Amino acid sequence: MSDYSIRFEEYEDDSIFDAPSAEKKSEGRTDDRTTRAVKIIFAVLSVCILFEFFFYKFVRPSLMAPQVSVTGQKNYSAMEIVDMLRPMNARNWYDFDERAAVSIIASASAIDSAVVRKVFPNKIYISVVERQPVAMTFINRDGMSVAVQIDRNGVLFPERTMSAVDINSVPIVSGLPVDHMTEGMRIPLKFRVLIDQIAAIQESGKKYMAAISEICVVQKEYGNYELILIPAGSKIKVLTDRTLNEDALKYMMVALDVVNRIEPDVSEIDLRYGSVSYRKR
Repeated sequence: MSDYSIRFEEYEDDSIFDAPSAEKKSEGRTDDRTTRAVKIIFAVLSVCILFEFFFYKFVRPSLMAPQVSVTGQKNYSAMEIVDMLRPMNARNWYDFDERAAVSIIASASAIDSAVVRKVFPNKIYISVVERQPVAMTFINRDGMSVAVQIDRNGVLFPERTMSAVDINSVPIVSGLPVDHMTEGMRIPLKFRVLIDQIAAIQESGKKYMAAISEICVVQKEYGNYELILIPAGSKIKVLTDRTLNEDALKYMMVALDVVNRIEPDVSEIDLRYGSVSYRKR
Protein backbone atom coordinates (compact mmCIF):
# COMPACT_ATOMS: atom_id res chain seq x y z
CA MET A 1 0.00 0.00 0.00
CA SER A 2 1.27 3.31 -0.98
CA ASP A 3 1.80 5.95 1.62
CA TYR A 4 -0.08 9.17 1.18
CA SER A 5 1.09 12.29 2.83
CA ILE A 6 -1.19 15.10 3.52
CA ARG A 7 0.39 18.57 3.62
CA PHE A 8 -1.43 21.34 5.31
CA GLU A 9 -0.46 24.75 4.10
CA GLU A 10 -0.70 27.54 6.49
CA TYR A 11 -2.80 30.48 5.35
CA GLU A 12 -2.68 33.91 6.69
CA ASP A 13 -5.86 34.92 8.42
CA ASP A 14 -6.57 37.78 5.99
CA SER A 15 -6.48 35.52 2.93
CA ILE A 16 -9.68 33.90 4.00
CA PHE A 17 -11.63 37.20 3.62
CA ASP A 18 -10.15 38.36 0.30
CA ALA A 19 -13.22 37.57 -1.78
CA PRO A 20 -15.84 39.06 0.58
CA SER A 21 -13.81 42.26 0.90
CA ALA A 22 -13.85 42.81 -2.87
CA GLU A 23 -17.59 42.46 -2.93
CA LYS A 24 -17.94 45.08 -0.26
CA LYS A 25 -15.73 47.47 -2.19
CA SER A 26 -17.86 46.94 -5.28
CA GLU A 27 -20.98 47.69 -3.27
CA GLY A 28 -19.32 50.81 -1.85
CA ARG A 29 -18.52 52.09 -5.32
CA THR A 30 -22.14 51.50 -6.35
CA ASP A 31 -23.38 53.49 -3.34
CA ASP A 32 -21.03 56.35 -4.20
CA ARG A 33 -22.33 56.49 -7.75
CA THR A 34 -25.90 56.51 -6.50
CA THR A 35 -25.17 59.33 -4.07
CA ARG A 36 -23.50 61.38 -6.80
CA ALA A 37 -26.43 60.78 -9.11
CA VAL A 38 -28.88 61.92 -6.43
CA LYS A 39 -26.81 65.02 -5.78
CA ILE A 40 -26.68 65.85 -9.48
CA ILE A 41 -30.43 65.40 -9.85
CA PHE A 42 -31.03 67.57 -6.77
CA ALA A 43 -28.72 70.26 -8.12
CA VAL A 44 -30.46 70.23 -11.51
CA LEU A 45 -33.88 70.44 -9.89
CA SER A 46 -32.70 73.29 -7.64
CA VAL A 47 -31.39 75.21 -10.64
CA CYS A 48 -34.68 74.64 -12.48
CA ILE A 49 -36.66 75.86 -9.47
CA LEU A 50 -34.45 78.93 -9.10
CA PHE A 51 -34.73 79.66 -12.81
CA GLU A 52 -38.51 79.34 -12.68
CA PHE A 53 -38.64 81.59 -9.61
CA PHE A 54 -36.46 84.19 -11.32
CA PHE A 55 -38.54 84.00 -14.48
CA TYR A 56 -41.92 84.45 -12.77
CA LYS A 57 -40.59 86.96 -10.25
CA PHE A 58 -38.56 89.20 -12.53
CA VAL A 59 -38.51 88.31 -16.22
CA ARG A 60 -42.20 87.75 -16.82
CA PRO A 61 -43.38 90.91 -14.97
CA SER A 62 -40.91 93.03 -16.93
CA LEU A 63 -42.37 91.73 -20.19
CA MET A 64 -45.91 92.70 -19.21
CA ALA A 65 -47.55 96.13 -18.94
CA PRO A 66 -45.78 98.10 -16.15
CA GLN A 67 -47.54 99.10 -12.95
CA VAL A 68 -47.66 102.89 -12.61
CA SER A 69 -47.91 104.77 -9.31
CA VAL A 70 -48.61 108.54 -9.31
CA THR A 71 -48.07 110.87 -6.35
CA GLY A 72 -48.11 114.63 -5.74
CA GLN A 73 -51.20 115.44 -7.80
CA LYS A 74 -54.04 117.45 -6.30
CA ASN A 75 -56.13 118.71 -9.18
CA TYR A 76 -55.40 115.75 -11.46
CA SER A 77 -56.39 112.15 -10.90
CA ALA A 78 -53.80 109.39 -11.22
CA MET A 79 -55.71 108.01 -14.22
CA GLU A 80 -55.45 111.37 -16.03
CA ILE A 81 -51.68 111.34 -15.60
CA VAL A 82 -51.49 107.75 -16.89
CA ASP A 83 -53.69 108.62 -19.87
CA MET A 84 -51.19 111.29 -20.90
CA LEU A 85 -48.60 108.54 -21.41
CA ARG A 86 -50.74 106.24 -23.57
CA PRO A 87 -49.36 107.67 -26.86
CA MET A 88 -45.96 106.27 -25.81
CA ASN A 89 -47.43 102.79 -26.39
CA ALA A 90 -45.07 101.24 -23.83
CA ARG A 91 -46.01 97.55 -23.93
CA ASN A 92 -43.63 96.55 -21.14
CA TRP A 93 -41.15 97.89 -18.61
CA TYR A 94 -38.27 97.83 -21.07
CA ASP A 95 -40.19 99.91 -23.63
CA PHE A 96 -41.01 102.65 -21.14
CA ASP A 97 -38.91 105.79 -21.79
CA GLU A 98 -38.44 107.91 -18.65
CA ARG A 99 -37.30 111.06 -20.47
CA ALA A 100 -40.18 110.92 -22.92
CA ALA A 101 -42.63 110.46 -20.03
CA VAL A 102 -41.24 113.51 -18.20
CA SER A 103 -41.49 115.58 -21.38
CA ILE A 104 -45.10 114.57 -22.00
CA ILE A 105 -46.29 115.18 -18.44
CA ALA A 106 -44.43 118.49 -18.02
CA SER A 107 -45.91 119.74 -21.31
CA ALA A 108 -49.31 120.05 -19.62
CA SER A 109 -49.70 123.73 -18.77
CA ALA A 110 -51.08 123.03 -15.28
CA ILE A 111 -48.07 120.89 -14.28
CA ASP A 112 -44.89 122.61 -13.18
CA SER A 113 -42.53 119.60 -13.15
CA ALA A 114 -42.46 115.81 -13.06
CA VAL A 115 -40.06 113.08 -11.94
CA VAL A 116 -40.32 109.57 -13.42
CA ARG A 117 -38.44 106.60 -11.95
CA LYS A 118 -38.31 102.99 -13.16
CA VAL A 119 -37.82 100.18 -10.65
CA PHE A 120 -37.14 96.66 -11.92
CA PRO A 121 -39.01 94.51 -12.77
CA ASN A 122 -42.29 96.33 -13.53
CA LYS A 123 -42.73 99.46 -11.37
CA ILE A 124 -43.02 103.03 -12.67
CA TYR A 125 -43.13 105.80 -10.06
CA ILE A 126 -44.31 109.27 -11.15
CA SER A 127 -44.16 112.34 -8.91
CA VAL A 128 -45.75 115.55 -10.20
CA VAL A 129 -45.71 119.14 -8.97
CA GLU A 130 -48.72 121.14 -10.10
CA ARG A 131 -48.73 124.86 -10.70
CA GLN A 132 -50.23 126.88 -7.86
CA PRO A 133 -52.39 129.82 -8.95
CA VAL A 134 -51.75 133.21 -7.40
CA ALA A 135 -54.18 135.12 -9.64
CA MET A 136 -56.85 134.69 -12.29
CA THR A 137 -57.67 136.46 -15.51
CA PHE A 138 -60.05 136.02 -18.44
CA ILE A 139 -59.40 135.30 -22.10
CA ASN A 140 -61.67 135.07 -25.12
CA ARG A 141 -62.21 131.57 -26.49
CA ASP A 142 -64.74 130.89 -29.23
CA GLY A 143 -66.54 134.11 -28.44
CA MET A 144 -66.77 133.33 -24.72
CA SER A 145 -64.91 134.73 -21.73
CA VAL A 146 -63.02 131.88 -20.04
CA ALA A 147 -61.25 132.04 -16.66
CA VAL A 148 -57.60 130.99 -16.60
CA GLN A 149 -55.14 130.88 -13.72
CA ILE A 150 -51.69 132.44 -13.37
CA ASP A 151 -48.85 130.97 -11.33
CA ARG A 152 -45.98 132.88 -9.74
CA ASN A 153 -43.88 132.60 -12.91
CA GLY A 154 -46.62 134.21 -14.98
CA VAL A 155 -47.62 130.97 -16.72
CA LEU A 156 -51.24 130.75 -17.82
CA PHE A 157 -53.05 127.47 -17.30
CA PRO A 158 -56.73 126.48 -17.37
CA GLU A 159 -58.84 126.39 -14.25
CA ARG A 160 -59.74 122.83 -13.30
CA THR A 161 -63.17 121.90 -12.04
CA MET A 162 -61.71 119.73 -9.24
CA SER A 163 -59.25 122.41 -8.11
CA ALA A 164 -58.25 122.23 -4.45
CA VAL A 165 -57.36 125.95 -4.35
CA ASP A 166 -59.45 128.37 -2.30
CA ILE A 167 -60.80 130.65 -5.00
CA ASN A 168 -61.42 133.45 -2.46
CA SER A 169 -57.67 133.81 -1.90
CA VAL A 170 -56.94 134.22 -5.62
CA PRO A 171 -57.71 137.73 -6.95
CA ILE A 172 -58.85 138.49 -10.47
CA VAL A 173 -56.37 140.51 -12.51
CA SER A 174 -57.99 142.23 -15.46
CA GLY A 175 -56.53 144.46 -18.15
CA LEU A 176 -53.61 142.19 -19.04
CA PRO A 177 -52.83 142.19 -22.78
CA VAL A 178 -53.74 138.51 -23.17
CA ASP A 179 -56.42 137.62 -25.71
CA HIS A 180 -55.75 133.89 -26.10
CA MET A 181 -53.77 131.14 -24.44
CA THR A 182 -51.45 128.46 -25.72
CA GLU A 183 -49.75 125.68 -23.75
CA GLY A 184 -47.06 127.13 -21.49
CA MET A 185 -47.87 130.74 -22.43
CA ARG A 186 -46.74 133.49 -20.03
CA ILE A 187 -48.02 136.98 -19.43
CA PRO A 188 -45.75 139.82 -20.68
CA LEU A 189 -42.58 140.29 -18.62
CA LYS A 190 -43.38 143.73 -17.22
CA PHE A 191 -46.54 142.41 -15.51
CA ARG A 192 -44.75 139.55 -13.75
CA VAL A 193 -43.62 142.00 -11.06
CA LEU A 194 -47.28 142.43 -10.13
CA ILE A 195 -47.74 138.65 -9.93
CA ASP A 196 -44.68 138.41 -7.68
CA GLN A 197 -46.14 141.06 -5.39
CA ILE A 198 -49.45 139.20 -5.14
CA ALA A 199 -47.63 135.92 -4.37
CA ALA A 200 -45.56 137.60 -1.66
CA ILE A 201 -48.71 138.91 0.04
CA GLN A 202 -50.31 135.45 -0.09
CA GLU A 203 -47.21 133.82 1.37
CA SER A 204 -47.32 136.15 4.38
CA GLY A 205 -50.17 134.03 5.71
CA LYS A 206 -52.46 137.01 6.19
CA LYS A 207 -55.79 137.27 4.39
CA TYR A 208 -55.20 140.63 2.75
CA MET A 209 -56.10 139.31 -0.68
CA ALA A 210 -59.52 138.29 0.60
CA ALA A 211 -60.28 142.03 0.81
CA ILE A 212 -59.64 142.47 -2.93
CA SER A 213 -62.07 141.12 -5.52
CA GLU A 214 -60.32 142.49 -8.59
CA ILE A 215 -57.07 144.19 -9.61
CA CYS A 216 -57.41 146.19 -12.82
CA VAL A 217 -54.25 146.97 -14.77
CA VAL A 218 -54.41 150.37 -16.46
CA GLN A 219 -51.67 150.72 -19.07
CA LYS A 220 -50.15 154.14 -19.46
CA GLU A 221 -47.98 155.70 -22.10
CA TYR A 222 -44.34 154.67 -22.48
CA GLY A 223 -45.07 151.14 -21.31
CA ASN A 224 -45.93 152.01 -17.71
CA TYR A 225 -49.08 150.99 -15.83
CA GLU A 226 -51.11 151.77 -12.73
CA LEU A 227 -53.60 149.77 -10.72
CA ILE A 228 -57.26 150.11 -9.81
CA LEU A 229 -58.20 147.99 -6.81
CA ILE A 230 -61.81 146.96 -6.29
CA PRO A 231 -62.42 145.93 -2.66
CA ALA A 232 -64.59 142.91 -1.97
CA GLY A 233 -68.23 143.81 -1.30
CA SER A 234 -67.74 147.40 -2.40
CA LYS A 235 -68.35 149.39 -5.57
CA ILE A 236 -65.65 151.94 -4.77
CA LYS A 237 -62.58 152.00 -7.01
CA VAL A 238 -59.21 152.63 -5.41
CA LEU A 239 -56.55 154.12 -7.69
CA THR A 240 -52.96 153.35 -6.73
CA ASP A 241 -49.54 153.09 -8.31
CA ARG A 242 -47.92 149.84 -9.40
CA THR A 243 -46.55 149.04 -5.93
CA LEU A 244 -48.70 146.41 -4.27
CA ASN A 245 -47.74 145.15 -0.82
CA GLU A 246 -49.11 144.72 2.70
CA ASP A 247 -48.57 148.38 3.60
CA ALA A 248 -50.41 149.53 0.47
CA LEU A 249 -53.39 147.29 1.29
CA LYS A 250 -53.47 148.46 4.91
CA TYR A 251 -53.37 152.06 3.71
CA MET A 252 -56.22 151.32 1.31
CA MET A 253 -58.43 149.79 4.01
CA VAL A 254 -57.82 152.70 6.41
CA ALA A 255 -58.60 155.21 3.64
CA LEU A 256 -61.80 153.36 2.76
CA ASP A 257 -62.94 153.39 6.37
CA VAL A 258 -62.21 157.08 6.84
CA VAL A 259 -63.75 158.19 3.54
CA ASN A 260 -66.89 156.13 4.09
CA ARG A 261 -67.39 157.85 7.42
CA ILE A 262 -66.94 161.30 5.93
CA GLU A 263 -68.69 160.78 2.59
CA PRO A 264 -70.75 157.61 2.16
CA ASP A 265 -71.55 158.37 -1.49
CA VAL A 266 -68.01 157.93 -2.90
CA SER A 267 -67.27 156.23 -6.20
CA GLU A 268 -63.47 156.52 -6.38
CA ILE A 269 -60.51 157.01 -4.03
CA ASP A 270 -57.14 158.11 -5.35
CA LEU A 271 -54.10 157.05 -3.30
CA ARG A 272 -51.51 158.08 -5.88
CA TYR A 273 -48.90 160.78 -5.41
CA GLY A 274 -48.71 160.31 -1.63
CA SER A 275 -52.09 161.88 -0.85
CA VAL A 276 -55.72 160.80 -0.48
CA SER A 277 -58.48 162.25 -2.64
CA TYR A 278 -61.88 160.98 -3.60
CA ARG A 279 -64.65 161.50 -6.12
CA LYS A 280 -68.35 161.40 -5.40
CA ARG A 281 -70.88 159.60 -7.55
